[in-house]
Parts: sequence; C-alpha cells; structure tokens
Amino acid sequence: MVPGRALSPAAGGFAVVDIEASGSSPWRHRVVEVGVVLLDRALRVEAEFVTLVDPNGPVGPTHVHRITQDDVVGAPRFREIAPFLLELLAGRVLVGHHVSCDRAFLEREFARIGVSLPPVPLLCTMRLARRHLPEAGGFGLGACVAAAGLGAFAAHSALADARAAAALLRHCTQVPSDPPVEWVEPLREASALPWPRLGPSRRGRGRAQVRRRVGYEA
Repeated sequence: MVPGRALSPAAGGFAVVDIEASGSSPWRHRVVEVGVVLLDRALRVEAEFVTLVDPNGPVGPTHVHRITQDDVVGAPRFREIAPFLLELLAGRVLVGHHVSCDRAFLEREFARIGVSLPPVPLLCTMRLARRHLPEAGGFGLGACVAAAGLGAFAAHSALADARAAAALLRHCTQVPSDPPVEWVEPLREASALPWPRLGPSRRGRGRAQVRRRVGYEA
C-alpha cells in the first residue's frame, strides 16, 4: 500500500536513492526497482520506500539484481508510483552512490510520462568515499561500506543499497574536514525548487511498500 502525504515530510533534508534497472542505459533500459531512504537535516532516518517496477519488457541481468520476470508480474508500472515518488523527492537533496546514474534513470522515466525533474542538488557518496576512504580497495558501494566497517548488506537490492549509502554518508560526515555546513546552500536550493505534481494513474497506486526505520540495518 502507498500511504498519503503524511509519510512525505516537508521539512527538507535528503533523499537517498538507489535504482535497479534492466540495463545500463537510461535511454534503452527501464527501472525495475526503486529504493528511497529519507533523511532529515541531521541525517536521521524519517521513512523508507521500496517497490518493484514492471518495466513492460525484459528485467535484464537477473544475475546482478536477482529480480526475475516472475517477480515483476503484478508490480506497478513507473507511472503508478510516480506521484508518490515525486512527493518523496520534493524539496530534498538527492543522494546516491554514483548518484548521477540514479538521477539519469529517474529523469528518463519521468520524461517518458511527460514530467521534467527540476535541477535538484546532488550529493554523491562515491565522491565522499574517494576523499574520506582512500584505503578502500575500490569505490563501488560494497568496497566503500567494507572500508568504513559498516557491515554486510544485500548488494544490488534497491533498499539495501540505499540504506548502505545513507550509512556511508553518515560515516563520511564524521570526518572534521567535511563539515555539514557545506550542505547549507544545497539544502536551501533544494527546498526552494518548484516541484512538479502528478495525479494518480488510472491503474491505481500499485503495490509499493513504505516503512519507517531508525538507524542503519545491514
């Protein structure tokens, strides 16, 4: 069930996103899973959102994201989750591990239904990790999480990846050389952006799940 506006806090903050897709190109491939972790300005978890998405075609590399064609039978199309997803992202800085990739998939999916995403400020945990975790063996999410000592997680699962990126964000901000004051302007900019609205689709609101959590869970 997708609840109403009450679970989309309006005070601003961060939306940590992860997209699993049927391939690597936002133009040729489609989103098959979306995970979002909402953080307030102090990086505390406010709410979580996760749903499979019917890509209206092949799901792509099951060996990577472990999503099969049967898994998306009955899942909502992107248009069905789009209104609520817009509410979740509104007024927030968009965060992700290689966040420009997640942004590109979201931007393209919204464009397919005639919605233009505004130029929301981005915060990339991969870039933060390059600065604060130079000892990591690589800068994929798994390597960065391991270097930070944050424990194991189910990689390439949208909500697990979003939770891991949120934990990595908190870890990197504990380093004095990267004070949160640097985020004041991006937060202000995000909260001031005009944001598109979209009515529910005719097929209904889908089968997304929204959960509240406190802290990081591997």
